[in-house]
Amino acid sequence: MNVECPNCKKSVEWSEDNPFRPFCCERCKLIDLGAWANEEYRVPAQNVSPEDLDQLDSLDENTRH
Repeated sequence: MNVECPNCKKSVEWSEDNPFRPFCCERCKLIDLGAWANEEYRVPAQNVSPEDLDQLDSLDENTRH
């Protein structure tokens, strides 16, 4: 099965013979890792109010054994 390298878009075979999968090479893998390290990628999240955090703390205290 062929997939597209997430970095350079080159077609690459998805197999155990490719230690960099889904990337085509170590360079593309390291570029992606660097982007994560530089916080270029972000996971969407909702802003939480301080009141909501207080409620979470209360729930944690009630559920601890």
